Amino acid sequence: MAKALLFAGQAAQYVGMGRIFKLKDERYANIIDLANEVMGFNLLDIMIEGPEESLKQTINTQPAVFLHSYLSYIDNKTSADTPVALAGHSLGEITALVAGEVLSFEDGLQLVKARAEAMQMACEKNPSTMAAILGMEDNMVENICAQIEGIVVPANYNCPGQLVISGSHDSIKEAIEQCKEAGARRALEISVGGAFHSPLMEPAMAEFKNAVNNVDFNDAQIPIYQNVDAKPHTNAEEIKSNIINQVVSPVKWSQTIQNMISSGINEFCEVGGKGKILMGMVRKVSREVSMNVWGENE
Repeated sequence: MAKALLFAGQAAQYVGMGRIFKLKDERYANIIDLANEVMGFNLLDIMIEGPEESLKQTINTQPAVFLHSYLSYIDNKTSADTPVALAGHSLGEITALVAGEVLSFEDGLQLVKARAEAMQMACEKNPSTMAAILGMEDNMVENICAQIEGIVVPANYNCPGQLVISGSHDSIKEAIEQCKEAGARRALEISVGGAFHSPLMEPAMAEFKNAVNNVDFNDAQIPIYQNVDAKPHTNAEEIKSNIINQVVSPVKWSQTIQNMISSGINEFCEVGGKGKILMGMVRKVSREVSMNVWGENE
């Protein structure tokens, strides 16, 4: 079997995540202590105890998912089970870079923190939102977005029949109505802080670029399929450019899974989630591949 690891992104968080690693504290104490030092507070406590409203805040959510995914990765990996490729959904791409030895854990967490802070700042500067469009061809949604005045663009190509769009509140509202009229099975605004993966995140990209340029990137030891083009990369400079551009570019997840399958990958493993999100997306691309989850048995 040719295996790919898929790292969870924002929305994989839940109160109680990380509890098993607290029980294994001696094994992971150095990593957890380093995470708390970088963040300036006890990140694992928020993951385990919540409250949910605190965990939902972008500044907490992204580091929490990153730490949980990384601990799940090192808790389950074995030398006999090396993947042939890695990918991460949005935020999860940074975890993939750490797993691929492009970044150290500390530098990865520093970038996650900087990314979360920059995106929070951009959300406050440009109030905006996102919407999920279900049951329509991608090109139909793209055409509707292109015809609407203001900013509204495809943001997450999650799987066939599921495209998330980002934009200003008025433009998103109009896109929802037009998609419904055009036959979408469902078109609804989702509860997020802003228009991620859109031009409205340009202030965040500028801030994040500064943080990226302050850490060392290595060539990847395992090819990493990146969100911006759904293609595998190992070159450090290419990876760096792509992770910066990802902030304002759509996540080509459906294309990534399709490209992985075309390359011969026939086993997918979700790391850091419970299998409902990424594995659900993979299942809608193909039911012919093997799927499993690396995470907590809770």
